[in-house]
Parts: sequence; C-alpha cells; structure tokens
Amino acid sequence: MDRSTQLTARPAERETTYGPPGAHAPAFGTSLHVRAARVLDANWTGSSTVPSRNLYPHQWSWDSAFIAIGLRHVSPRRAQTELETLLAAQWADGRVPHIVFNPSVPLDAYFPSPDFWRSTTAGRPAGAPRTVQTSGIVQPPVHALAAWLVHCADPGLSRARGFLARMYPRLAAWHRYLLHRRDLGGAGLVSVVHPWEQGMDNSPCWDAPLARIAPAPARSFRRADLAHGAPEDRPTDLDYGRYVRLAADYRDAGYADGGGEFAVEDPAFNALLIASEHALARIAGELGAAGTARHARADRLTAALVRRLWDPASGMFLCRDLHAGRPNHERGVSGLVPLILPGLPREIAAALVRTLCGPHFGLGGRTRLVPSYDLLGEAFDPHRYWRGPAWFNTGWLLERGLRVHGERERADALRTAVLRLAEDTGFAEYVDPYTGAACGATGFGWTAALALDLHHQAHRDLRQELHKDLPKRPAEGVSKAATGTFDKRDEGGDRG
Repeated sequence: MDRSTQLTARPAERETTYGPPGAHAPAFGTSLHVRAARVLDANWTGSSTVPSRNLYPHQWSWDSAFIAIGLRHVSPRRAQTELETLLAAQWADGRVPHIVFNPSVPLDAYFPSPDFWRSTTAGRPAGAPRTVQTSGIVQPPVHALAAWLVHCADPGLSRARGFLARMYPRLAAWHRYLLHRRDLGGAGLVSVVHPWEQGMDNSPCWDAPLARIAPAPARSFRRADLAHGAPEDRPTDLDYGRYVRLAADYRDAGYADGGGEFAVEDPAFNALLIASEHALARIAGELGAAGTARHARADRLTAALVRRLWDPASGMFLCRDLHAGRPNHERGVSGLVPLILPGLPREIAAALVRTLCGPHFGLGGRTRLVPSYDLLGEAFDPHRYWRGPAWFNTGWLLERGLRVHGERERADALRTAVLRLAEDTGFAEYVDPYTGAACGATGFGWTAALALDLHHQAHRDLRQELHKDLPKRPAEGVSKAATGTFDKRDEGGDRG
C-alpha cells in the first residue's frame, strides 16, 4: 500500500470515559482510534474502501456512505474520494448502483459477479456507464447525509476542491430517480424491488413477499459467501435462489422499474431518503441556493411515511407489500430507524422509544445492542444474517435518533455499547444481540468507521462538559450549527 494513502493515527492520549460524567462506563484510550484506522487502511483499495477484503471485495454503496462518515475525522480528503468514486459509477437515469466492481478481483471471488449483472449491456437502456461494471439495483440513500457531514469535517478543503459543487447535481439526480421512478405505490414513498436494495438482506420482513418468487435452480449459481462464513449464519439456499431469480428478472427487463414481482415500501429506506433530503437542502444553502423546497419535500415525505407505514398497535413502522396491498406485521429494526427524523410527531417518537426499549428489542435490558429482528418473533435467530443479530450501522442510526428526540441518557448508553463491542470483537460485521459475540467478518469497514465517528463525538462531548463553565467564544472554521437530523457534534470535524 502506498503510505501516502494511509490514515494518520493520533499521538497517545489519556483514556477517555464515554457516557455522562460520573456514570459507570468503560474507558477507551487511543487504541480504538488506532485500531479502527488500521482496519480502514487495510480495506482501502486506492480509491475506495471495501467492506471486507475476503467476503465483500468490491465497493458497496451504503457501506461507502457510512465509511465516509467515519473517515472524515482522520482524512477528510479520503472521505471525499470515497463518495466521489462511488458516484462516478452513477447511471444516466440517476440510480447509484449497490456494487461498483473492482476489475482486478477474480470473477469467482464474489457472486453475483459482473458477468451476472451485465450492466454495460443489459443496463444500456437505463444509462449504465460503459467504462465500469456495476450491479443494477440500489441501496439506501445515505449519501447526501454523508456528503454533508464530510464537508463539515473540513469546509476549507471541501470548498477548495469544489466537493459539494460536484456532488450536488449527482445527489439531486439520485433522489429524482428514487422519487419519480420508484414511487411504485403512488403514495409518494419509494419502493425497493429486491431485498438486497434495502440492505437488511435476509430479514424475516421479506419472507412473505419472497414466498411468491420461484427460486432460480441451485445449479445456476455458486455461492461464494459460504466459503467465508458459517452456512447456518447465512441465508438459506432457497432464499438465495429467490434473490437470484429476482435479480435475473430485473436484469432481463433492462433494469426497468415497475414490472417485477417484488415491490415493498420500507420505513428505513424512506427515512434515510428524508434525512438525505434535509442534507441536500443544507448543501444547496452552502452553494448559495435556497433549500426551502427540499426541506418542504422532506416534511411531505415524513407525513407520507407516517400515513402509510405507521402502525399504532405495533408501536413502530411496518413494511408494506405492494403486491399484497397490505403491511407486513413482522417487526424488523427497519421500523425503528425513522426515529432519526426530527419531524416525527412527538407521540410517535415516544412510542418508538418504548418499542426499542421494550420486550421486542430489549435495549437497556435483555440485549447489549439492538437486534435486527423481534426477539419474540418466530423467525428470530441471534446469529443468522439480519434475522436477529445486532448490526453497528443500525446502532449508529438509532443512537442519533435517540439524541434527536432528547433521549440523551439512552443515547449515551447505546454509544458506549457500540464502542465497547466494536473494539472487543475486532470490529465485527455483526454480533449476537444477547452476548455480544462476534459474527460474520471481522475488520469490517462500516463498523470501524462508525466506531470512529462515535469515538470522536464522545471526546467532543467530554470536552464540552469539561469546559461548559468557561467563557464561550466563537469557534473558528466551524459552519453554523445544523438542525434537523444533525447537531453541533456534526459540525467542524475533530481530526485529532
């Protein structure tokens, strides 16, 4: 690796206790920062970061957004490059593909591989790029949120490089694609056309709509994932056959939207779009344009989300299966993610917190991190992919959501748990929600990156606590505090 691309570790510092002053919380020193930075170095390809060298050897869309959020604290330039590389593979219709393939990786290292997706041929009607191979489906739109936070880490560098000026039109086109081409239910919300698009691939929330899909023959594909993970922790062959069938049908239709057998309105996907609409409004303001229309659109989408997917009886948001014409009553962590939205009615936010901390998810009681699926559900499995294990990216999102709605003590406790488990497990892909035991890959990209983000925010909170009684003066080089899904922790990155 060219050492010029490596992250700079900070000099040694005293240990820092995460959590409110006087609380019993674990102590972390420089080790987490250094170890997380080393993971990101090890996963760096020269232009982007892979989630895992062995299991996921290409660039993934929402992984790169989360990774950029962590990278901003130690290398804002590389965080910018992460997003620039991803968006350089954007299709002409605006979609951001969920995988950008590295041509130096052998075809048999990952399935579905480029020769399955055939983006440069099958994707030509939708404007797939000719010079890079990608998948044809998408992932949750965290990118504008990531771009704004990366800008805030070093506004001077961002402005000097024209980072936001170059990102804004691509991000706007990405949102237009989702809002115009993926409103398959006609109610204003975005639909996913494959479980892989939602990111929580194997959730029981997809079992009912997937049951209608005839699986591809087992002999028609070879699963590379089983060579790197325990089969009992991965999706079943039956589920994988259905994933392959859906993807092949979408490809064979030229990646045209609206004609497939799977169409689901998902609460997390839409909540992340809303958060990114607010971020795009702030980016527009930074570039000298009015962001009022985007804030208004985010408010309309929030209202549609509540109207369409909120279920008072469950105390959370539910997925809606468009082909069945009804909600799916499985409780997945996706239904809690809208807590990140500041525009939620107060009573709905309070109900989400009760559900998060209640018997179905057990935060602060039975579980160490938030499980990906209902603890009481028939399909719950603490180790099988997205059917129960706890993931660090959803923990990061829910920590933000708790802060947005004034739940500081719970947010502090969740942050402490994320940091402790990330370091103790070697930055595992996911963990058993009860024991915290590592599952999946270790040295996982977004786990390291989001632990870095929470680590720096904990340091910042501690400094603010220690200095709260000192005379205040304006900070230099820090933009105005953002509102909405952002707080002052996000402004002016701490690069150590």
